[in-house]
Amino acid sequence: MPYDNTCKFLAETFPADIATWLLGKPVALTKLEPSELSLEPIRADSLILLQSEKEILHCEFQTNPVIEIPFRMADYKLRGYRCYPDKEMRSFVIYLRKTNSPLVYQDSFCISGLRYDYQVIRLWEQPTELFLELPGLLPFASLSKTDNQEQVLREVARRTQTLPLNSSTRNIIAASAVLAGLVLKKDFIWQVLRQDIMRESVIYQQIEAEAEARGLALGETRGKEEKAQEIALSLLKTGMKPQQVAQVTGLPLERVLQLQGDN
Repeated sequence: MPYDNTCKFLAETFPADIATWLLGKPVALTKLEPSELSLEPIRADSLILLQSEKEILHCEFQTNPVIEIPFRMADYKLRGYRCYPDKEMRSFVIYLRKTNSPLVYQDSFCISGLRYDYQVIRLWEQPTELFLELPGLLPFASLSKTDNQEQVLREVARRTQTLPLNSSTRNIIAASAVLAGLVLKKDFIWQVLRQDIMRESVIYQQIEAEAEARGLALGETRGKEEKAQEIALSLLKTGMKPQQVAQVTGLPLERVLQLQGDN
C-alpha cells in the first residue's frame, strides 16, 4: 500500500482525529465520494473528501510533490461549490517526505482573474506532540519535527500498548510501520512495533495482497520473456535474420543479437 494511500485509510477510518488536527475541532465527518462532485476525479487514490453539515474537508497526502497539485485543489473547490454552494470547503495538502523542492511551499492556484488559496502542511515541520495525543494521528509522529525519530517510534509503540487490542489498534500499528518506513530502517521498525499484532490489520493484509499480485505479475512477465527467447532461439537456428526475429517475438534487437552470440 503506498504511503499516501495509507494516509487516506487513516483519514477515512479516524475522521474525528483528522478533523481535530486540521480543523481544530472534533467535527463529525462522513465520507464524500468524488463522484458526488459530478465530474470524474482527477486522481482518486490519494484524494480524501469528508463532509459535515456545514463544511467539506478536502485533503491530499503526498509522498512527493507534483506540479499538478495547485490546479487539482482549485478544481475540487469549484466542484464542491457547484454541488454544495452553502458549504465551506477547507483544502489541505500534506507532504510526507522531507524535501527542498519549491513545490511544497506552493499554496495557491493563480491564473488571470482566478486565485484559490489552500493550506500546505509539511509534516517534518510539525511538532511531534501534535500527533501523540490522538490514536488516529500516531502513525504520523515519526514524520514530524524531531531529531530522534527512533525515540518517537518507541513512544508511538508505547502509546499503542495502552489502547484496546482491536482492529483499530492493529491498523494504527500497521500504519505507523508503513509511514515510519519513510525515515527509518525496516529492521528497527519491526523491533519496535509488534509484527504479530499488525498482521491481522487491514493495512498489512492489503500490503501482502499487493505484494503477491506484483509477484504473480512479475512471474507472468518472466514466463512470457522466457517463452519469447525460446522461440527466438528456434528461429535463429533456422537462419532467420535477427531483425526479423525481433519483429516476430517482440524482443529487443539487442537481446536477439545476444542470444545469437551465446549460441
